[in-house]
Amino acid sequence: MKEWWQSEIIYQIYPRSFQDSNQDGIGDIQGIIQRLDYLHELGITTIWISPIFESPMADNGYDISNYFGIASEFGTMEDFKELVLEAKKRQIKILLDLVVNHTSDEHPWFQQALANPQSKYRDYYIFKAGKKRPNNWRSIFGGSVWEKLPNEDMFYYHTFHKKQPDLNWENPQLRSEIHQMIIQWLQMGIAGFRVDAITFIKKDLSFKSIEPDGVDGLAKCTKVSRNQPGIEVFLKELQEKCFQPFKAVTVAEAPGVNYDELDQFIGKDGFFSMIFDFKAADLDVKSGSEWFKPVQWQLKDLYQKIENSQLAIQKVGWGAPFIENHDQNRATSKYLKEHATNPAAQKALALMYFYLYGTSFIYQGQEIGMINFQRHHLQEFDDISSIDQYHRGIQEGLTPAESLAVINYRSRDNARTPMQWTDETYVGFSSVRPWLAITEQSAIRNVEAQMKDETSLWYFYKKIIAVKKMPEYATLTFGKIDFLPRMNEGVLLYRRYTEEKSFLIVSNLTNKEQIIQLDKPIKELILNNDVGFELIGKELKLSPFAALVLQEEI
Repeated sequence: MKEWWQSEIIYQIYPRSFQDSNQDGIGDIQGIIQRLDYLHELGITTIWISPIFESPMADNGYDISNYFGIASEFGTMEDFKELVLEAKKRQIKILLDLVVNHTSDEHPWFQQALANPQSKYRDYYIFKAGKKRPNNWRSIFGGSVWEKLPNEDMFYYHTFHKKQPDLNWENPQLRSEIHQMIIQWLQMGIAGFRVDAITFIKKDLSFKSIEPDGVDGLAKCTKVSRNQPGIEVFLKELQEKCFQPFKAVTVAEAPGVNYDELDQFIGKDGFFSMIFDFKAADLDVKSGSEWFKPVQWQLKDLYQKIENSQLAIQKVGWGAPFIENHDQNRATSKYLKEHATNPAAQKALALMYFYLYGTSFIYQGQEIGMINFQRHHLQEFDDISSIDQYHRGIQEGLTPAESLAVINYRSRDNARTPMQWTDETYVGFSSVRPWLAITEQSAIRNVEAQMKDETSLWYFYKKIIAVKKMPEYATLTFGKIDFLPRMNEGVLLYRRYTEEKSFLIVSNLTNKEQIIQLDKPIKELILNNDVGFELIGKELKLSPFAALVLQEEI
C-alpha cells in the first residue's frame, strides 16, 4: 500500500543557520517563514527542522531543557504556530527533531534529581553509586560516559556530552512522560518526527567493562549501549501509543541496526516509517564516532555500499536516501573531492542519489553546491564533536596540523555555516556577523545567482524534483530498484521499473570518458545534466561527469 510520505520531497533546515529575521546573527523561525515561498518554488513538500526547543545549546539544541518551550533565540510558540499555518498554505508539512535518548543537564527533571536523591526524578536518569567510575565505556564525544556528581560518591551516565545525561528508559513513568510530550506536539499539527539517536535508549544493564580500544584505556560505548536486546519493547510502545494513532511519519537515526534486522524497524509493522543508513555517508572514516581516523575509498566502494543498502531496504520497507545532513561534511567536498566546485560533477552527484528507492532528502545549501570551509585554528570551531576529535587525534599520535586538517575536512560545522542566499558580506543570511563564520562569499554558490541561471545546480535540483513529482514518472518513486553490473568502476547504473515502465539512471562521477554497454533498447532521454553523451545502438559513451535518466523499452 502506498503511503503519503513516500512521494514527499523532504528538506532539512538547520534553523540556527538558515535565515536570521531579527539581525542577531542567529537564524530563527520567522526566518524560515520568510523562506517558505523559496522552498515551495524549489518543489519541497515537507521540511524537517533540527531542534528548536529550549536548550543551553551545549550541542546546538540536541540538549533539550524544556520539551514544551521554544528556544528564545529561535522565537516563540506563537512563531511556531504561525510557521505551521503558513507552511500549510503552501502545502508544506513539518517534521520536528525528536530527541529522547537524553535531555540537557539543565532540564528540571535532572535538576530535581540532583537536588533530592529521594526524588522520583533520580530514576528518570541513570545513576550509579561508587568512588570510581562504574566501567570503562567511552562516550561518543570522548572521555568516560560517567560524570561524577560534585558532592556525592555518585555518577550519572551520558552517551554523548556530559551536559546530555541519558534518560532511563527502563522506568515506565519516564516513558509515559515522553509519550505525552510526543502526543502534544502531534496534536499541534506536525506531520511527524526525525527521531534522534533512538537506538541508544537501551543499554547492557550489567554495565561491565569491556576490552579497551584506545590509548585512553576506554572502549566505545556503542558496543554495549546501541540497539541492545529488549529495545523492541520500548520502540513498539512508542509506535503504538504515539505514532500510529496520528499516522505520523517517522524517520529514525538508528545506528547499529543490521540489514537482517530491518524488517523489525521498517517492515510492514515496523517501529518507524524509514531509517537513515549511514554506511555510504561514513565510508570515509573508521566509524561515525572516530572520524579523526580517515579511510581511503574509491567510487566502487561508494557504489557497493549504496547497492547493498538499497537492496536490503527494498526487501522489507522504504528508504530515506540522502547525501548531506547537519552531522556530515558537505557532499561536494566528500564525494567529489578535487572536483567539489565543478557544476557538472555536482549535478551528476545529485542525479546519482535522487532517484534511489525511498523518500528523497535534501539538506539546506546542498541545492547550490555549498562546499566545506577552511579554518586555521581550533578556536574557530563551534562543534563540540570536532573539538573532541581534534584532541582524540593528538592523543592517538597525530600532529596538531594533521588533527586540524582532519577536522577541517570532516567537522559537523561544515554543514552548519550560514545558508548562502546572496554574495553580500554575510551572504544574505543576516546583516550582522553570524554565530558561525560563513564558508565563502561566492558569486556563484548563492541562491540569488543560481535562481537567475537556468544552467545552475539550483535549477537542476528544481528539474529533478519536478520530474519525480510527475505522474508519468511515478516509477521513479514507487518502482522497484535493481543495480546493473558495473562494467567500470566510475559509473553507477541502476534501474527503476514496474511491469509497465522502466528507467535507467546513469551517473559518471569521474573526470574521464566512460563507455558502457546497455542491455535494453532505449525509448527516450528523460533528463540529463547538460554534459555530452553518445548512444549508438546499445553502446553509451559518457563524457566526464555525464549523468542521465533514460526510459527503456519494455
